[in-house]
Amino acid sequence: MEIRAFFALALPGSVARWLADYADTLCQYDKQIEVNWVDAESYHLTLCFLGEISLAQIDQLENITRRKLSDVRSFQVHIDTAGYYAVSQQLSVIAAMGHEDEELNSLNRAMMEIALEAGIEFEEEDFKPHITLGRLPAKNKFIPPPEWPSLDLFSLADSVILFQSRPGERGSIYTPLFEIPLQDMA
Repeated sequence: MEIRAFFALALPGSVARWLADYADTLCQYDKQIEVNWVDAESYHLTLCFLGEISLAQIDQLENITRRKLSDVRSFQVHIDTAGYYAVSQQLSVIAAMGHEDEELNSLNRAMMEIALEAGIEFEEEDFKPHITLGRLPAKNKFIPPPEWPSLDLFSLADSVILFQSRPGERGSIYTPLFEIPLQDMA
């Protein structure tokens, strides 16, 4: 049996609520009502999408992740930009991101290395760590704003979670499979 999985950072409720308000301001650009806006309770910062993995790979991923992240310290992620981009030939997203956040990019690279060590092959050509606010078909009539509304949030990256993703009636359902804490900042 295979499941869809991805590595992510959890977001505190206060950050999720602020991002939900931010997404509400972006609805005005969804003139054709094509965007499937994500519920705030489902917000997370995706580090690495693995695609389909076997159940046997979950334990292997957990062991490798625990070993590789044993010395990684928690850090503040600065969420300071939003954008629209195609993540595949079928899907585009409206997302909040950390612009040029070296610690976040380093953690993203580490998660890709972990996946490769576990024998998981995936396509990550233009992937950016992001928080999906809305999804829409890659071919759409969404016109991004000429200038995105300002965004200036901080969230603590203190653990990495492997989530299972299953389709649900109102969007994807995310189930945590394991969580690896990062070292305290102090």
